[in-house]
Amino acid sequence: MLAALLEQMARRLHSQGYASHLFPAQWAALRYVQLAAPERRTAIDLARFQGLASGAVARTVRTLITKGYLIKRGTIGRGRAEQLELTDRGLTLLKKDPLRKVADALDGLGADERQTLVKSLEKAIRATTSGEVPTLP
Repeated sequence: MLAALLEQMARRLHSQGYASHLFPAQWAALRYVQLAAPERRTAIDLARFQGLASGAVARTVRTLITKGYLIKRGTIGRGRAEQLELTDRGLTLLKKDPLRKVADALDGLGADERQTLVKSLEKAIRATTSGEVPTLP
């Protein structure tokens, strides 16, 4: 029963991710750039966080730059990784994030309920990955 509820929630989140002419992966990228530490706001760090190939993530980032939601702020460290930043247009769009309704609903949970849910979801994520639960850097 719980697994079926999680599947239903995942499907609803995915289908709502097609809002404002964006794909779910594009919303996820915008959220990541908004929440990640500045030195981790790169396409390669986003790919690691999502567990995706860097090529697919690079295409997502290019599309978001073309749409005016992200900009590149120059290279970070010794490599070629370019720091990403939300534009004012990207910040405005995130105010319409379809995930906000879910976040608002979860904000109503008590501290113990939230901690239980976090532990449960981390356990479920570990069951579908190599054992690592991605966290924002």
